[in-house]
Amino acid sequence: MDKKTAEDKMSQLEWYITKHCLWQYNSRGWDREIQNEKIIGKTRKLLCGENAHDDQSNADRYYWSEAMTLVDAFRRYFPWLEETSRDDIAVIMQMLKDRMDYTMIKGSLNLELTKEQY
Repeated sequence: MDKKTAEDKMSQLEWYITKHCLWQYNSRGWDREIQNEKIIGKTRKLLCGENAHDDQSNADRYYWSEAMTLVDAFRRYFPWLEETSRDDIAVIMQMLKDRMDYTMIKGSLNLELTKEQY
């Protein structure tokens, strides 16, 4: 898959998250970073047919349930995923995580996200 196609597909997934997922609005930058890593990472694993349960902690179950919700929605609204190879899905999901990290944390003008005491 060429870079332009991957970016277009990643943008569709990003659009869905920004319009439908409340977890992106956590008030602390480090929470957002962990959520992006865990939820998007588990979503990638599930889309690629891999085990997405890392442990049985409450946090892991939460991230898994958010990932399952994303997988269901992504498959419903973006049928091109079924025809996309696991390698291409992995690339698209990494691009998505990087974009969400930038948009939600690193590129945000919300200074509360970077306060260490918060």
